[in-house]
Amino acid sequence: MSMFDKSISEEEKASLELAEQSRETEWHHPSFALQLFHGFPDTSLICPFPEQSAEDKAKGDAFVARLKKFLEENLDPAEVDKTGTIPEHVYKGLAELKAFAIKIPEEYGGLGMSQVNYNRAMHLVSSYCASTAVLLSAHQSIGVPQPLKLFGTEAQKKKYLPMFGKGAISAFALTEPEAGSDPRRMTTTATPTEDGNYFLINGDKLWCTNGLIADVIVVMAVTPPKIVHGKEHKQITAFIVETDTPGFEIIHRCQFLGLHGIQNGLIRFNNVKVPKENIILGEGEGLKLALTTLNTGRLTLPAASVGVAKWCLNLSRRWSLEREQWGSNVGKHESVALKLANMASATFAMAGMTWLTSFMADDKKNDIRIEAAIAKNFCTVQSWWIVDETLQIRGGQGYENESSLKERGVHGWGVERMLRDVRINLIIEGTTEIMHLFIAREALDPHLSKVQDLFNPRVSGGQKLKKLFAMMGSYALWYPRLWLPVFSSSDISHPVLRKHMAYVKSRSRRLARNVFHKMMKYQKKLATKQSVLNRVVDIGTELFAMASACSYADHLIKNEEGKQNALELADLYCNNARTRIENIFRGAGTNTDRQSLSVAKKILADEFLWMEDEIIIPD
Repeated sequence: MSMFDKSISEEEKASLELAEQSRETEWHHPSFALQLFHGFPDTSLICPFPEQSAEDKAKGDAFVARLKKFLEENLDPAEVDKTGTIPEHVYKGLAELKAFAIKIPEEYGGLGMSQVNYNRAMHLVSSYCASTAVLLSAHQSIGVPQPLKLFGTEAQKKKYLPMFGKGAISAFALTEPEAGSDPRRMTTTATPTEDGNYFLINGDKLWCTNGLIADVIVVMAVTPPKIVHGKEHKQITAFIVETDTPGFEIIHRCQFLGLHGIQNGLIRFNNVKVPKENIILGEGEGLKLALTTLNTGRLTLPAASVGVAKWCLNLSRRWSLEREQWGSNVGKHESVALKLANMASATFAMAGMTWLTSFMADDKKNDIRIEAAIAKNFCTVQSWWIVDETLQIRGGQGYENESSLKERGVHGWGVERMLRDVRINLIIEGTTEIMHLFIAREALDPHLSKVQDLFNPRVSGGQKLKKLFAMMGSYALWYPRLWLPVFSSSDISHPVLRKHMAYVKSRSRRLARNVFHKMMKYQKKLATKQSVLNRVVDIGTELFAMASACSYADHLIKNEEGKQNALELADLYCNNARTRIENIFRGAGTNTDRQSLSVAKKILADEFLWMEDEIIIPD
């Protein structure tokens, strides 16, 4: 059954259907972010703001302190950037700290830490050396440990998890030279042997972070298709592959704009023989495994982004007090002062969202697939803006690299390195564009689940009629409630924050009405209206950021001495967010989308080639 518009190509439809088959279809737990898109967010899901237990915090404090001391004494991030190498003694030291087994249960030789403590560690490392942060996170967020924790058999866990407590490194191999965000284009195959006991893997995998130094890798490969209702369905399966297996070959180490110390490259599999016991979850379940793993795996990037943002705030504050231009410190100039205030308020909202979603991942009482995607998208976009603003505040010394700065005796702050390193965060683990589509699809799920049988040719007319009446009854109760007034939230104590939370609820209802109206207007075609969906997601993202900031500020005001002024940061962020939200709502009705798409179509049809004259054309 297809829910997709007939106007899209068969190839596009096939790709979308493969992704649809692999996504989680049930909502077993509540989702605050999902509720934001449907008009009735339950603030009790995020208020009061969750706290670490004293025991868990003490455990995290001790590990973060050890990790900080080790990195400061043993790692020079500027040298890593310059040489493209993380020193061998750093790998060994991290292994001794069990930094490659932070979340692995103690019974398997790991530290058994919570998601919150893991993210605290990634927050710290990312503020210092991005290449080292990627080494640790690619291994633990999407590499072998996380899928095994979620889906591994006991035999698989006993065999592989203890390796990581001893310093073994893992990777995740999904992308191929011709297959990025579209898994239907995947060509790496896993063919069963005649006896059925093994699979032979053949193909190339690209941009496999840690792949050049990994001891074991999760590899996604195409296994024999299944026939369902007379139609062939592509099967993608996840395998655990040990890199010392014959046929595993490193072809090329990739070099990038930033992250010069990561071991990322092109890997070839030539009849790599893997026992069937190394399948994780089951044949044909590879994409489901990947998507589920990423729900939690994506939370590393928000934590990393907050670490970067705090580093930038610290540097920008110090530089703004120290640097004098036109008779005063640059921080007293309005243009810089406005940047500082907005950077601080955005960093606060990022932190609130990051720690809220991290706690949600630990307590497992919420479905966080939308929350994690929003956190990844929001925090990476904000951190890129913050680093860019930091470089602007620092001026020419921001553009100059840290080695050159140190050689001439000034602050060797590596802003340009941070700018290069952080840019990838808008691409990895789901580009900003893919995140918008993912969030939109999940947010629309309650609507689509109501209407999908109406378009299913295998559903009888009588059943469709029943579904239609049920749907109409559901909307008849739900839609009128979206027009009811919203009152102040009792979950928040401070009146300023209550005011903002009431706004969140009010605009949530407006957003839900907007989504419903677009559903009625475009019906199945809505899935292809990316400009419409992007605005919906951007509003939902801002509402979630506001709610997170309010809950976080309320917690700090009540519980942490010296942080009562968190109210000012939350208030500023929320007031700025309100302006953005209202502008997006207005832009939904008044915009240049149609004109822009027309121009884009002509560009692709080579009608503006005269705009490309008198340049040197790259090969």
